[in-house]
Amino acid sequence: MSVEPLEKRPVIAGLRALLGKRLSTGATACAHHGKDASYHPAHAPEAVAFPENGEEVRAIVRLCADHGTPMVPFGLGTSLEGHIAALHGGVCIDVSRMNRIVRVNADDMDACVEAGVTRKQLNRHLRDTGLFFPIDPGADATIGGMAATRASGTNAVRYGTMREAVLGLTVILADGRMIRTARRARKSSAGYDLTRLFVGSEGTLGVITEVTLRLHGIPEAMSSAVCAFDNLEGAVNTVIMTIQCGVPVARIELLDRHTMIVVNAYSGLDHTEAPTLFFEFHGSAASVAEQAKAVEEIAAESGGQGFQWAVRQEDRNRLWQARHDAYFATLALRPGAQGFPTDVCVPISRLAECIGETQEDLAASNIVAPLVGHVGDGNFHVIFLIDPENASEVAEAKRLNERLVARAILADGTCTGEHGVGYGKLDFLPMEHGEAVDVMCQIKRSLDPDNLMNPGKVVRI
Repeated sequence: MSVEPLEKRPVIAGLRALLGKRLSTGATACAHHGKDASYHPAHAPEAVAFPENGEEVRAIVRLCADHGTPMVPFGLGTSLEGHIAALHGGVCIDVSRMNRIVRVNADDMDACVEAGVTRKQLNRHLRDTGLFFPIDPGADATIGGMAATRASGTNAVRYGTMREAVLGLTVILADGRMIRTARRARKSSAGYDLTRLFVGSEGTLGVITEVTLRLHGIPEAMSSAVCAFDNLEGAVNTVIMTIQCGVPVARIELLDRHTMIVVNAYSGLDHTEAPTLFFEFHGSAASVAEQAKAVEEIAAESGGQGFQWAVRQEDRNRLWQARHDAYFATLALRPGAQGFPTDVCVPISRLAECIGETQEDLAASNIVAPLVGHVGDGNFHVIFLIDPENASEVAEAKRLNERLVARAILADGTCTGEHGVGYGKLDFLPMEHGEAVDVMCQIKRSLDPDNLMNPGKVVRI
């Protein structure tokens, strides 16, 4: 049986007529767009479309829908659970050329951007306005991708996640309709909250083309602090007391003892090799000093030692270097190995228990896996170092990950605090949400009856 050449398929021919050279069917481009930053196996699309505005996205979606062709939205490919793998082939819609900052409303402290704008690009544009966008997932991800995966990061304890940052979206639905989910008002009681439905939907319900964001004033002053602890419990108790006392800390990061050892070696630092908390405070010069002093006293009561804090940027950078270098220091432990990062999130009162049991699992395994966490909101990460070609190592990492997720859910937590579901954590959703997964499937079928929008992610249809 003869197979119709790709370029002669009606959907490809239609896209070629629409986009010209901005449609690629080359093996290199397709391979690049089928792999994210995770260990999950790559699945390349058959073609990659590069629209330059929302109307082109709309035309692409209509063409694909007419021909029953799956679609996978793509920002920069920095996701960690296989979100952009084209499990069923089809067309990848790369929005990176949609990178216009549509408007900034400085008086209202909000901005509207196209989906391909990156967070660093937005903050450079905002520099002279006295405003900034605080959500920092680490990578310079696109705003559309961050909204689609409900991203957060180190600043979430003070500024929240993309759930709080997104005021409204423009979305192209599976049938080609373009909808705007909300106006710019800071609150509304009008109808279903469609914005929250699409934030975190991972491209399974529609393609995000524009995002309206909440902005914040650049702090007058910032200070940073580092403190080591005799044990993990002391560090976590300090986090709990800091939150309960209402200290408006901007970041609280945890590195376990093993991670501090490898970071010292990698970066030439001399931090105490013990569980360590890294803090950042935002506010006026007086308030950040007050916050640092309050946390120092709280830490001392829980076994904190060598509390250091700094205000000058170069000194703050020095204190934070260990946290910034943690991932690369981890990879350097085993040259040639690949990182298998995973995350969970639990109520902070269960954090010490969950991390402690996880460390016991890791100690009993032959897998090297340092641990870091955004502990101010109960979120922590384990980075398994594995040889992806070694089946027994992959199986062991998956076993440890399954135990970690089960432990978090048993603690009334979640299988992922910020990495998202993709297809990597799809099987954990029934454990966490039970029959609510059926409701998610009903929503998916209602908005995407032919299962063309990023199929195989979040829910199984």
